[in-house]
Amino acid sequence: MKRVYIATILTCLVVLAVFVGFFRLVNLSESRDSLKIGFIYDNDESTPYTYNFSLAKDALEKKYGEKVEILTCSNVLDDEMEEPLRELAGEGCDIIFFNGYSKLVMELAPEYPNTQFCQTSYMDMNGVKVPDNYHTFKGEAYQARYVSGIVAGKKIAQMIDEGTLDKDQALVGFVAAFPDSEVISGYTAFLLGVRSVVSTAKMEVSYTHTWSSYALEESAAKRLIEDGCVIITQHTDTIGPAIACEESLSDRPVYFVGWGQSMSEVAPTTSLITSRICWEPYVLAAVEAVMKGKSIEETVIGNVHGNDVSAGFERGWVEMVDLNQQVMAPDTLYSMNWAIEEFKRGNVDFVFQGAYIGVSPDDPTDTIDLRNGYIENENTSYPLFHYVLSDVITIVE
Repeated sequence: MKRVYIATILTCLVVLAVFVGFFRLVNLSESRDSLKIGFIYDNDESTPYTYNFSLAKDALEKKYGEKVEILTCSNVLDDEMEEPLRELAGEGCDIIFFNGYSKLVMELAPEYPNTQFCQTSYMDMNGVKVPDNYHTFKGEAYQARYVSGIVAGKKIAQMIDEGTLDKDQALVGFVAAFPDSEVISGYTAFLLGVRSVVSTAKMEVSYTHTWSSYALEESAAKRLIEDGCVIITQHTDTIGPAIACEESLSDRPVYFVGWGQSMSEVAPTTSLITSRICWEPYVLAAVEAVMKGKSIEETVIGNVHGNDVSAGFERGWVEMVDLNQQVMAPDTLYSMNWAIEEFKRGNVDFVFQGAYIGVSPDDPTDTIDLRNGYIENENTSYPLFHYVLSDVITIVE
């Protein structure tokens, strides 16, 4: 009799499993005529980073019109993420996008299985087990940084040729938020782009220890200009560094390279070019996936690493905007386009390559020899290069 009971129970469990699997398959394949979409911004659209991210929201509105209802929460600090997240999920958002760096998103996602949570990556996701409805994504920024470095290098070479600058005065400045791998990877790629044109170029980096402070960023840029930097760029969130270049009283020209948002309006005579991550391809594809009841990672076209996706120039996930043809060096376009085409063909190993030794700022025993090369974003969308190149990069306080 016990065997009969056991057999009956096992049969019921099998039937239940089949039913659940069928229900889930039907639910996933269900297409929808409309969606409710949430956006949570760590700042507001007055800052370049958030403005750039908000362009994806604009693209959704343009593509889908009344088919989508978009709810937005701005100026949400990472440790204040829980309330707006629960609010948007509770209001029935089918998918929510975040440009912040809070772990709360991944932790709370299982509580709302009917909502897809898509966050700009903030850590190495390679091998990390995440909820099925949690996703990360980021454009491979080092590619755009390298190309913007080429533009800066061409300008420095022109200044040297014209006698405005000696080759041993080829100094670029970087206003950086924090000494983490995302920032370090970006400024290293930028400098290596510069040095691909001017081999004597060096860099000074000034950390503000905040993502968004106009006063600190402008002050850091002014300090770098006083040190002799002739090109300034940034990985921070305000227009402060661009203003510092435009208003510089230095006895030699100082030029600015933008990040995220064009600075041609606030720095018309000094802005060279801007590079940006394009969030639109991922956001549009993720919404399409939910609209059609499909898997996000099977719909997004990019380099898929589990629930994490990245891409570069080859998929339009990074781009160069507003090249200032009145200011750029004459042969800039050719060199830019050569590098971009290489990236599009999948040739990426020339960036982090050369006779350089890098040292981790957190552990002097952790070093890397770039003669062996390094491939960024190979297994994760989050940049992992975290070494400061000896002899060519100086951190200034």
